[in-house]
Amino acid sequence: MMICVCCVTAFAQKRSATRRTPASKAPAATAAPAPVTTPVVNNDAPVQTVPDTVRKFTRPVDGYYEKKNIMRATVTPYANLREADVVFAKRIWREIDLREKMNTYMASPKSRLIDVLMDAIKAGELTAYDPTPTKDDPDGDAFSTPLKLSAVMVNLGADSSLVTKTDTAGNVISSTMKAGEFNPDSIVRFRIKEDWVFDKQRSVFEPRIIGIAPLVKPKGIPGIDIDYIPAFWIYFPEARKILATKEVVSSFNDATGLSYDDVFMKRMFASYIVKQSNNQDERIKDYAQGIDRLYESQKIKKDLMDWELDLWQY
Repeated sequence: MMICVCCVTAFAQKRSATRRTPASKAPAATAAPAPVTTPVVNNDAPVQTVPDTVRKFTRPVDGYYEKKNIMRATVTPYANLREADVVFAKRIWREIDLREKMNTYMASPKSRLIDVLMDAIKAGELTAYDPTPTKDDPDGDAFSTPLKLSAVMVNLGADSSLVTKTDTAGNVISSTMKAGEFNPDSIVRFRIKEDWVFDKQRSVFEPRIIGIAPLVKPKGIPGIDIDYIPAFWIYFPEARKILATKEVVSSFNDATGLSYDDVFMKRMFASYIVKQSNNQDERIKDYAQGIDRLYESQKIKKDLMDWELDLWQY
């Protein structure tokens, strides 16, 4: 009985303890807001930028294939020719007029013949020769005197200007002539010197170009017609390696693959003869005038063809 009373008393005390109201807790202290500070900007400090990623530029192909064959083209050499095998030879001078329909490709802005020659001369790859006649070179086309670039520009008709150099006191120290800009469209004719030879070893009658010269019309007295004269001469065998890598622009097909060396070797141009070798060293215009000059040119051309045909018997 005592044990039961003790258990009831202990349980009552425990229950009353759980029903007591807990002591109120003190409210937590609220943290004070942090003071707002304005950042100080230093305009004098260098601005640090993140460098852009450097990527190597690669030019895209202008089309769906690259034209590499013309750039790797090489010159096809002439067949060996011995003096003992030449039974007939005739030297011919002829002119190419770029205003003729068949020759307009040589004046194309994309690939002018005069630009090809001038770029090679400026780069030192070709030598220009003086066309001035001398006692030892009456025609001025024997490749005897090389020309400097400045002289070439003057012969082409580029206006030159005097450039002076002065010191601090304004005194002239030196002066030089500077060539002006050259207009490539002013070249409308070229002259070709070639040899027609018959090689009895191969039984071939063929022309071989020796030199090529752009023609210019000098400024003279108004009212007087002055004929075209060579600005300079280029030795054709030396120029072939340059012409072989320069593509000719065609109006009909962009994939011809023809170079300037090809069109000269295959005679893909229109021209007329202005002189043939003779004992009087006369040009056609020295003994023929007007339309007779053209007739004489055609006659010389026919005589060359007839000489070859007369060699064979049927």
